[in-house]
Amino acid sequence: MSFTALGLSPQILRAIERSNFHIPTPIQNEVIPLVLSRHDILARAQTGSGKSASFVLPILQLWSQNIGEGKSKIKALILTPTRELTLQVAQTFQSMGTFLPQKPKVVSIIGGESIGDQLFALQKGCDIVVATSGRLIDVLKKKQMNLSHLQFFVLDEADKMLDLGFAEELELILKEIPAKRQNLLFSATYPPKMQLIASKITQNPIQVTIESDLPTVQTIHQRVIEVNHINRGPLLRYLLESEKWEQVLVFMANKRATDNIAAKFKKYGFLAESFHGDLVQEDRNYTLDAFKAKKIRILFATDIAARGLDIDNITCVINFDLPRSPADYIHRIGRTGRAGKAGLAVSFIDHEDINHFTLIERRSQIKLPREQIKGFELTGNAPTKVKGPEPVKGQGKSKKDKLREQAAIVPMS
Repeated sequence: MSFTALGLSPQILRAIERSNFHIPTPIQNEVIPLVLSRHDILARAQTGSGKSASFVLPILQLWSQNIGEGKSKIKALILTPTRELTLQVAQTFQSMGTFLPQKPKVVSIIGGESIGDQLFALQKGCDIVVATSGRLIDVLKKKQMNLSHLQFFVLDEADKMLDLGFAEELELILKEIPAKRQNLLFSATYPPKMQLIASKITQNPIQVTIESDLPTVQTIHQRVIEVNHINRGPLLRYLLESEKWEQVLVFMANKRATDNIAAKFKKYGFLAESFHGDLVQEDRNYTLDAFKAKKIRILFATDIAARGLDIDNITCVINFDLPRSPADYIHRIGRTGRAGKAGLAVSFIDHEDINHFTLIERRSQIKLPREQIKGFELTGNAPTKVKGPEPVKGQGKSKKDKLREQAAIVPMS
């Protein structure tokens, strides 16, 4: 099916063509007609499946058919889990609305930028707000934001919001928006808590589940390279030179390691930068824009980059440090192989990582061959675990005994 068959306007089809999108993804095929028919939606689809366009395109069409006169009023509110995804969704609204008779006024509400500027943009008139929930709450407390005309309420990547205290914030937001509205919820997974949140937002949604023929992790070529921790940096430099990878996203365990290795690679002449949560928003935006424009070849990042970033043409994802959980592994490697393109993910493992990576494989339903690179072979042996003595039943003090001892201690004057 083509976008033309989905019932979209000529102006929106023109914007789609200019963006080099030709065939709608399965979720776009399913969801766009349902949104145009004014249904509430509860959609589940994998990362990188085109969820954002499946609500941006029909909302723009419905909005353009009922703009109204006078100052712009907020008709659509989209909540996302991260600043980066907020900015990307806002940009998608703007680019897809380019050829409409009246372009939508889109405002991004995110932390790390001036709340005064955001309030001023809202007061000038706004059609669509894309926000992170925390900063939206801050704005709502100022009592300078009118959501009484809202028609569309969207949660994008709702499952990721659950990790960020969203359940509590949702209660406050729902009090500020009209009860009669169209609700669109998008998520990659549906844990029990997600079902509870969905029930508070909409009662009779149409559920759309897009099951890929293969799990995301199986559509990306994955390599596992055994290497001593101390040789990971030299091995990465070797691979960058020998494999000729163009755009590389390297995941690190923490912010300090991210900054340190980016500085080292710069000294070796690589176009490298670090990306993590301690950067001010202006620096985060600048770094991402430079990476997208290929002014940066290697982006060393913490897991913040795995959450909601939509960067096309990432050649390779490197797990320099393994993620903590199998779910994070899937989020990380899903940054490559976007929009049907080929993707590559490489994980470095040492003796100490073998058991953890085996767990990742089991949970992700994959089994990958181990390889070693000549000159960087894994040496030494796995550390042997020393088992402690078995506890002797009845010998340990109970919690009550310990509390009694503490209470009996009289502090010295």
